[in-house]
This record gives sequence, structure tokens and C-alpha cells, in this order.
Amino acid sequence: MTIQEAIEALLLHLVKIAHEHHCGRMEWTCLNWNQPSIDFYLSLGAVPMNEWTIYRLDATALERLCK
Repeated sequence: MTIQEAIEALLLHLVKIAHEHHCGRMEWTCLNWNQPSIDFYLSLGAVPMNEWTIYRLDATALERLCK
């Protein structure tokens, strides 16, 4: 089994779990330069949520906010 096949199998397993638990959707992140992954996700029928922006607090910001 190739890495790509293993990734697809894992994702489809997660899809089945989500469906069994009556989840309304699945969401994940993907780097915008990772075209092979983007193409794979699109081939599954996934839709990019371009209106969302990811925010991050790094260790320095976490430490500063805890003071």
C-alpha cells in the first residue's frame, strides 16, 4: 500500500465514522501551496472554505497573555 492509498483509506474511514455519528460535515486544513492535496480533496467533493482565515498564537504570545 502506498502512502497515498493509506491516506485515502484513513480519510474514508474517518468519513464513515462521521456518517455513523450523524455529523453534518468534516473540516480540515491544507496549506494553500499543497496542490496535490488540494486536487485530492477536490476529487472527493470537498469544497474549500476560502472565507475563513486561520489565526495562531505562538509560544511568545501565549506567555505574554498569561502574565
